[in-house]
Formats: sequence, C-alpha cells, structure tokens
Amino acid sequence: MLKKISGGELYLKKKFLAGIIAASFILAGCNEEIVPQKPPLVKVQQVKLSNAAQIENYSGVVKGRYETNLSFQIGGKIISRDVQAGSFVHAGEVLMTIDPKDIVEQSHSADAQVAAARAQLELAKSNLDRYSELFKSEAIAAVVLDQYKTQYDAAKAAHDAAVAQARQSQNALEYATLTANVDGVISEILAEVGQVVAAGQSVLKLVQTNEFEVVVNIPENKISNMQIGQRVTINFWATKDVVSGTVREISPMADLASRTFTVKISLPDVKNIQLGMTANVSMQDEISINAIILPLSAIYQTDDAAQVWIVDDGKVSLKKIEVVAFDDNNVQVRGLSAGDIVVVAGVHKLREGQAVRTGD
Repeated sequence: MLKKISGGELYLKKKFLAGIIAASFILAGCNEEIVPQKPPLVKVQQVKLSNAAQIENYSGVVKGRYETNLSFQIGGKIISRDVQAGSFVHAGEVLMTIDPKDIVEQSHSADAQVAAARAQLELAKSNLDRYSELFKSEAIAAVVLDQYKTQYDAAKAAHDAAVAQARQSQNALEYATLTANVDGVISEILAEVGQVVAAGQSVLKLVQTNEFEVVVNIPENKISNMQIGQRVTINFWATKDVVSGTVREISPMADLASRTFTVKISLPDVKNIQLGMTANVSMQDEISINAIILPLSAIYQTDDAAQVWIVDDGKVSLKKIEVVAFDDNNVQVRGLSAGDIVVVAGVHKLREGQAVRTGD
C-alpha cells in the first residue's frame, strides 16, 4: 500500500537529491587535471637593413607621335566621307568632300568680274594711246593726258584684283576636297555627312604610323624625379613584349582635373604594337640606403597610423612606423631598428601585451 507524501516532504526530498547531484559533479571535477593554455604561435621576421631600389609603375597608352587634326580651308556642307575610324590612308587620298555648288557660282562670278575689268582696262589703254598721240602733236594739254594715265592705272589695278579673286575662287574649288597630307591611320571621325562645317573646323584626326610613343600621367609628387632622356622599361600586356623607352617630353603644367603631368616616352621599332594598346611603364625612382623591407601583411593600420607588432620577451606591443613605398606585396618602412622581431601574419588577432610564441 502506497504512502501518501505531503507537499513539504516532497520539497525536502527534491532539495536533498539536487545537493547530491551537485556534490558528485564537484568531486568529478576535482579528479580532472587542469591543462594550462599555450600562448598563440605567430610568424615573425627579424628586421634587416639593405639597399633597395624603389620602382614606380604607371599605366600608359600607345599613341602616334604625330597627330593631325584635319579640316577644310572653306566652309560648307559635307556630302561624302570616304574613310572610317581605323582606316589606313596614303598621302593624297581623298577623305571627305563638301558641296561645291556655291564655290562654283563664286568662281563664275569671279570670272565675270575679270572679263568686265579686262574690258575697262582695254578701253582705258585705248584712250591713253589716243590722247598720247594728241599730246605729241600738242593738241591737248599735259593735264588731260595725266587724267587718262590715271584712268588706265586704276583700270589695270581693278583688273589685277579681279584676276586674283578669280584665282582664289579656283583654289576654293580644290579646297572642297579634303585629302590626306601624309600616310597614316584615321583615329577619330569628328564630323559626318550632312553636317555644315566652318573653315578650319576639325573633321578628322590623322595619326602617322611611322613612329609610336607611350603616354603616361605622373603624379605631381613624383614628377621631380623625371628627366628628359631618362630610360624606362615598357611592358605591353597584349603582346608580352618588353622594351626600353626614352622620356621625350614632360608637360610643364599639371592637368587641372587630375593634377598629373603628361609624360611622353619614345618607343623603338616594335612589331605588333597597335594604337590604343595599354602598356606598363616601370622606372626606378631612387635607391634607398639601409632600407627596411617587410611583407605588406605585417602592417597594422589604425585610422591614419601605420604600426607593426614587435615581439619582446615573449610579448607583443605596437610600434608606429612610416611607410615609404609599396612594391607588389612588400612595403618599405622607417622607424624600426636592425634586429627587431616583427609579426608578419595574423596581426589583427593580437592585443597589446599579449604573450606569444615564435616557435614550437
């Protein structure tokens, strides 16, 4: 027969069982051995001083050394375009034509003016000859002869002006056709058929292909290291060619938008190079004496300050440094001493004063 248990007795029994369970866990924990945790293992590098050449790399574009903006010497409406962007042309080849109708009418008008001026000249000469004979026979006074001489001179001047105007109109007929002045390639189309252009307005850009160059933009803090005649190394991404170039021209003024200076580099005769190709230009900036080179992974950046972790007596501490230059995955710094032990991996997992291991 089951015995009925009151609520108070049930509470005391639960509390007694809980105490027994807790005591058993404590006794079990006392029998386990506590293993101390080892400090984390870090990868380090000892600082060494060496001479390092600082190499600067810039992206450039292949262009023709001589580029010409072509334009008509007269204004008019374009009625034909015989080339496309990228077309190779030869000297004398027709590129564009403007409507010559107005020019033809001007030429006809000029010819008519020449004919009228010639008639006036012939009349003035006839009068001058006749009055010259009368003057010889003393039939007229000298002042009358002088008047006819003046009329003849004026008629001759008007005739010469009309002839010059007619020749100009004839030249204008030739100017209605735009031809290439040299062999080259059309790099840009600046006007289309149907467009009315003014005299001197650029309609095409012609690049001579007999000499190429690479154009790069140099930051203003590096331009002082550039010199005319300086040798640089040029690597073409598309063709894998590596050649040596010479700095030919340095812009005397920075671009107002980019604040960079345009530098033009002459190229030797390189095959398979096309206009517009990209090129990497490498140039030695300066040689640093007693330089300190570290992996880029060693830099611990906080705000604008560059720091590294220094290991001393098995503990790490941050030390501020100055970054001098970057080169691929390496960085040149100042502010360290020869023999310093620098953490070069996992720098963002450390804390000030933390104990570390540098070996097993």
